[in-house]
Amino acid sequence: MSKVLVIYYSAQGHTKLIAEKIANNLGADIFEIMPKEKYSDADLDWTDNDSRASRENEDESLRDIELETTEVKNWADYDTVIVGYPIWWGIAAWPTNSFIKKVDLSGKKVIPFCVSHSSGVGESDELLKADANGGDWAECHRFFQDAGDASIKEWTDSLGL
Repeated sequence: MSKVLVIYYSAQGHTKLIAEKIANNLGADIFEIMPKEKYSDADLDWTDNDSRASRENEDESLRDIELETTEVKNWADYDTVIVGYPIWWGIAAWPTNSFIKKVDLSGKKVIPFCVSHSSGVGESDELLKADANGGDWAECHRFFQDAGDASIKEWTDSLGL
């Protein structure tokens, strides 16, 4: 039986709620990616060209987000890692990339999911995979930000974990 970890980044709580339901459905452990400098509502205002997220979107050099930690207790014990993130400008929210770049996913099955109100998966999963240190990456699943319990359960059941 594989040991499963759900890792997620959530700026506004939508991804967190879905990640918690996924972990609950699978009996998995959970780990939240936390930027050292949290994003405020003003930071996330995509309509403001001077907001933090807008500036980071325009200047890729600003997207290497310092995280509180990338140390996951008992990391070696997990064979499956489910990675959840919101979509920002058609790609994974950059704290997710910052985490993925710093951990060794060799020997792990990686199953990404994204959360969005209107955007699709785009290249988010391919870009994360390109940033990753190893891992056997599955295709990304997209959830609407208000995904219901039934659709989450249907997806987790389909994973065969």
